[in-house]
Amino acid sequence: MARLKIAILFGGCSEEHPVSVKSAQEVARNLDTAKYEPFYIGITKSGAWKLCDGPGPDWENGRCRPAVLSPDRGVRGLLVLEQGRYETIGVDVVLPVLHGTLGEDGAIQGLLELSGIPYVGCDVQSSAVCMDKSLAYVVAGSAGIATPSFWTVTGKEDDIDPDRLTYPVFVKPARSGSSFGVSKVSRKGELPSAVDLARQYDSKVLIEEAVVGSEIGCAVLGNEPDVVVGEVDRIALSHGLFRIHQEDEPETGSENSTAIVPADIPEESRTRVQETAKAVYRALGCGGLARVDMFLKGDGEVVLNEVNTLPGMTSYSRYPRMMAAAGLPLAEVIDRLVSSALELAGKIR
Repeated sequence: MARLKIAILFGGCSEEHPVSVKSAQEVARNLDTAKYEPFYIGITKSGAWKLCDGPGPDWENGRCRPAVLSPDRGVRGLLVLEQGRYETIGVDVVLPVLHGTLGEDGAIQGLLELSGIPYVGCDVQSSAVCMDKSLAYVVAGSAGIATPSFWTVTGKEDDIDPDRLTYPVFVKPARSGSSFGVSKVSRKGELPSAVDLARQYDSKVLIEEAVVGSEIGCAVLGNEPDVVVGEVDRIALSHGLFRIHQEDEPETGSENSTAIVPADIPEESRTRVQETAKAVYRALGCGGLARVDMFLKGDGEVVLNEVNTLPGMTSYSRYPRMMAAAGLPLAEVIDRLVSSALELAGKIR
């Protein structure tokens, strides 16, 4: 039986480039090469696409060839530059292992839609909505899901009066991945510098109330009506903000947090978190996979924090750990993602 040709995209132009490379390394270690013929496409920080041997730590200095994903549905694959000429490589499915801007905001999904090649993950619309936290809150809130109170700042003329806020608040880029540019503001004098920091990552800034509760996450997998959830995790913080992707050596563990899987919460709360995660997933139109981050308040209420539509897949990442705790190792998760992408493409056609 012929192996499926799978293009694996990694790297990218966002601040999360190094995390994406590590995610792709973990995917490569768990990819069943008896089923799949992988083609690794590394995207440099400057945006150059290269077909390479694999996502190693020094992949850019290995044997690489310029390559692009053709938007022409008559090609349905890769155009690889070889000795001054383009070679065409057909592709059955694309697995984007990209995080943050241009990876999970709908940009790469738009190119994949043009190409006509089935791809893993959320579509253009749901990717864009989930990436913009303020839009995600509006859509989720309209579906009856609890969200923090929030304000947006889009320009200098929109500066928020610090006296109208109840502190502490969190200030963050509205459309950025991970915790880059995020600040906890405990008093009004800290607000201007926090907004300036967030603006380094996005022109749209989100200011939201601090929700008092445990930081909880839930992994979601599949397409309607066959959506499944993984185990719930809880982030145990010793101090500060959860910033695992900003650590120098995240594989050794965060210096201020531990992800407890399964979460040490009552069974009733665990069920409520999983049901809320599925409700968020459906309300925002997600498909393929997502990690839904929430807060669990003392009274049992579950409040949406954010949705990661292409969550980290590294050895220390939360999504694969939650799925593994539910009995789905990463190799099986990959199989399910590919199968659902192909099935959905067949339904659309």
